[in-house]
Amino acid sequence: MSKSANVLQIISNETKSSIDQMSVVTPSVYASIFSKFAIEHNEPLENEAELSKNLMKIECSNLSALQDSASKNANRLSDSADRAISAIKEKNEAGLAQVLQETRELKTEIEKLKEAVYKDELTRAHNRKWLRDNYLTPETDSFSNDGSLALIDLNFFKQINDVHGHIVGDKVLIYVANQLKRAKANVVRYGGDEFILMFEKRVSLERALESIEAIREDVIGKKLKSSETKFTVSFSYGAIAFKKGDELGEAIELADKNMYEDKIQIKQRVTGI
Repeated sequence: MSKSANVLQIISNETKSSIDQMSVVTPSVYASIFSKFAIEHNEPLENEAELSKNLMKIECSNLSALQDSASKNANRLSDSADRAISAIKEKNEAGLAQVLQETRELKTEIEKLKEAVYKDELTRAHNRKWLRDNYLTPETDSFSNDGSLALIDLNFFKQINDVHGHIVGDKVLIYVANQLKRAKANVVRYGGDEFILMFEKRVSLERALESIEAIREDVIGKKLKSSETKFTVSFSYGAIAFKKGDELGEAIELADKNMYEDKIQIKQRVTGI
């Protein structure tokens, strides 16, 4: 990918993060926000048509490669299954050993494919698709099991971007995602500077809260460096326990209300970066 295309992709991601919480986004609003980020990155938009065309080619190529890989692995799995059945019927141990080796190799390829589908490109946390496919019943918005959910939102993240730039902002997101993984929960980048921690049923809500609080204290206690300037990162959180059959949207709304109360308290203590 060319340098201009790379920058355009960064600008697009920043724009999408900015409008994530807006209930209504008109084309003119999107264009104005996009233009603002383009100016910050010194990216002229005169060649927008050509850049968009190149990005479309890249996206189509990536999608095609993903489909080809899925189709190829499905065919390999089908072939291996047929040969395994044949080897079992004929009691062919050598044939079974070969199928076993091929299956191990295929499993590695499938894991790579799953990572491409389920990982957030920037932070390497899980994405929304992973959350839905692993925690919700098929084609519904309800949980398939009991558990706990914590909504995480970075404080003063816009200030970090404004003062230190969006490249530093991206590094902060990566840093926070890695810290949250210490909670022994599944970390999902939900959008922009928001994450969700998914705890299994065996982890009580109290234990989940304790682990998040400990991580936050560690994060607040460290100074991150940008050029010669040091700054503080903090986040707010709200958590709830959910039951099988509860709606994801309602659970997030309840966690968001709890986070609002937490944000008031933490911002009285941490007043900026």
